Amino acid sequence: MESPHLPAEIISYILSFLHVTDRKEASLVCKIWYDACQDHQFQKNVTFKFPVSTSSLDFIRALARRPRCGLVISHLDGSSLSRQVLLEVGLQLGPRLDSLALPGSSVTESSLLGLLPHLTSLRKLDLQGLDSLFMSGAFLSREEHRRQVQNALRNLEELDLSDLRYLSDLSFNRLTSCTPRLHSLSLAGCHIAFEFDPYRGCPIGFGSSALISLRNLLSLLQKQTATLHSLDLSRTSITPESLRSIAQVPGLRLEDLSLRGCKELTDYSMEILCKQQNGLRTLDLRACTELTSRTVLAVATELKELQSLSLSQDWKITDKGLAELMMLPCLRSLDLSECLHVSGADLVKGLSSPQPRAQLETLSLRNCTYIRDTVMFSLTQLLGRNLRELDLTSCVYLTDLSVRAIATYLPALVVLRLGWCKEISDWGLLGMVEPTKDCEPRDKEPPSLPFQEKPRLVTEEDLGAFREHQEGASLLALRGLQELDLSACSKLTDTSITQVLRFPDLQRLSLSMLPEISDDSLVSVAYHCRSLTSLALSHCPQISDQGMARALPLLLRLQHLFLACCDAVTNETLSIIALHCDRLRTLDVSMCKDITVHQVDLLQSRLPFLEKVQCRFANGGDFIMVL
Repeated sequence: MESPHLPAEIISYILSFLHVTDRKEASLVCKIWYDACQDHQFQKNVTFKFPVSTSSLDFIRALARRPRCGLVISHLDGSSLSRQVLLEVGLQLGPRLDSLALPGSSVTESSLLGLLPHLTSLRKLDLQGLDSLFMSGAFLSREEHRRQVQNALRNLEELDLSDLRYLSDLSFNRLTSCTPRLHSLSLAGCHIAFEFDPYRGCPIGFGSSALISLRNLLSLLQKQTATLHSLDLSRTSITPESLRSIAQVPGLRLEDLSLRGCKELTDYSMEILCKQQNGLRTLDLRACTELTSRTVLAVATELKELQSLSLSQDWKITDKGLAELMMLPCLRSLDLSECLHVSGADLVKGLSSPQPRAQLETLSLRNCTYIRDTVMFSLTQLLGRNLRELDLTSCVYLTDLSVRAIATYLPALVVLRLGWCKEISDWGLLGMVEPTKDCEPRDKEPPSLPFQEKPRLVTEEDLGAFREHQEGASLLALRGLQELDLSACSKLTDTSITQVLRFPDLQRLSLSMLPEISDDSLVSVAYHCRSLTSLALSHCPQISDQGMARALPLLLRLQHLFLACCDAVTNETLSIIALHCDRLRTLDVSMCKDITVHQVDLLQSRLPFLEKVQCRFANGGDFIMVL
């Protein structure tokens, strides 16, 4: 007797406990489960991404049945097809469209002006890099067009004008006059004339008709102080004087500010910013190379509500001020990557304080080469169950002790990056201590040099002990891991990879540049990590067609595969990919000497979602195919 069908509401409730990728797989099981996955609770903030093509029109009409959605449409140009696609978006989705982005396009002014008046509920508009709109300087020059666009965009909250080389004062004024309630504005990479009169202490007039002037930007900020809380001026030539002028705009209360790559900024200007904008919650100062620990102290003193701070590539920053920074109780994310003088000792000092302290969820120490095991051992204990993402890439002096500490004290980790930590071995991943070597001197033999010593290999007896106590400090303890990077940890072998990499939720894995792993590791990973969407095996010379034939049928969700410099991989692997990897979007087979261009072309014709294939020097060729 057939079991009765459950109501769609019950199925939707059950599916709500699944991760979005698992729910997507479940929707393919049958029509009833597919309909249950269309429940409104799963359709919030859904964005569809597609290039312009003849099939786009039918797809847009199908989206008309949805309550709300966002679109990312690429490769638009001045063709009749592009105009028809934009027209269809306006007619079918107009009042129900939440966000619109047009990357990699050269859309015409007339096409966009025909669309915007229909988008009456648009919340986010991304015009990044659309120079074709602003090159003539006539965008929105007619009063009639401005009225239509203003009626449609009066509730727009986010406007992205990044990387516009020809955005002038006039065009900027016309567009922003149509968006009176902006919450977020991005001008990253734009040519802005930050000109300042040192005698009058104020910005001078328009710098150039082809550039946005500081005076114009200040005018906009003054008009929208009530709503504007997020500003991105990354990769601009903003000066210390200009930043002070922005920080001192009356009534402006920024919460998110990005100044990435603004290389002229000084500590003094940052001190003024922190005092004037002390409500900041997110501050991005990556690659502001003139900043020192004075800025860190200013942030720690003034920004009591700060939640996220990035100081990546600020090479003059040292440990000074980091202890005070750890006193910020709201701080959840800290990026110190490539701060070459940071040892982490003051992080430990600050986190050891009995006072309320930061509860970090994300920490990046990538390329902080002064980090040692002693610091990591203390940090892992202090960060405990809060930390979800840890990046230790190229912390080259870390050893197995740090790995065991991570596995023991950071059980909530979702992302772990240990690439280029070359001292990590099988013992660390297995959570075992390598037995000490016999220290008795040998008669008439000189002492061996450090580079001549090799670590003792794990034996079957050792593995037996591991299997009996595998819930200890091995990497297996990180049950929720979704991303793991072990690239260039060259001491790792099949012994640890086959025993430890067993994470059912793992989505992204990099084992590139591990010369000792073989097909056994590949097959074991495929069997135990079936949620993988990205797998990197570049420069693994022992990975072969035989391993791919056994592994790929198990990796049904795979979207990105990297096999560069895998000399044992041939055209046979491409045939296996074509047979089992229907969802593959990215493939790298560069410098695979036995893969031919003809076979790559054939693969592209058989995989509908394949977007990019890298084949540099594969079988003597040199090209990148972007689809």
